Amino acid sequence: MEEPPLREEEEEEGDEAGPEGALGKSPFQLTAEDVYDISYVMGRELMALGSDPRVTQLQFKIVRVLEMLETLVNEGSLTVEELRMERDNLRKEVEGLRRESSAAGREVNLGPDKMVVDLTDPNRPRFTLQELRDVLQERNKLKSQLLVVQEELQCYKSGLIPAREGPGGRREKDALVTRASNASSNKETMIRKLFFFRSGKQT
Repeated sequence: MEEPPLREEEEEEGDEAGPEGALGKSPFQLTAEDVYDISYVMGRELMALGSDPRVTQLQFKIVRVLEMLETLVNEGSLTVEELRMERDNLRKEVEGLRRESSAAGREVNLGPDKMVVDLTDPNRPRFTLQELRDVLQERNKLKSQLLVVQEELQCYKSGLIPAREGPGGRREKDALVTRASNASSNKETMIRKLFFFRSGKQT
């Protein structure tokens, strides 16, 4: 009665097709990884066109469009992920209730808005949907930021964007790297909070 793992098959097919395969997908089947694959393909094509200033301007517009597409895809995938997790949780709950009722030989009557949780079950849910949603959003945001930084770094390396001198004489690129490292060291991520909270440690 269990449904086949469609998601794993879709991911395998996407891996076989490579980055170009994302362009052939239906818009309703796109994932954040597909958006990254599309941006990789388009970036590679733009790099092949040369260092014309118009190409550089076009590249930034394309990055903006891809960021908007990624936001839309993430919202859709979060909804699908929530529904899938809720379905899996309900399925596990029903299976657990069936096992308990057959073992005890009696009917289990639950009131409305009640749920049976076996605290000794290693597969029980440990995070709320909101916590998982926050982690997914943070992961996707960090991936998109990494992609933008990698593209900018590639542009600096290839000479498409010249490094500018700041008012203090230091290059703005160095200042950006310093600011980013300070922000990342001071900011505590949601993933880290969840890890330490669930481990019983205080940060």
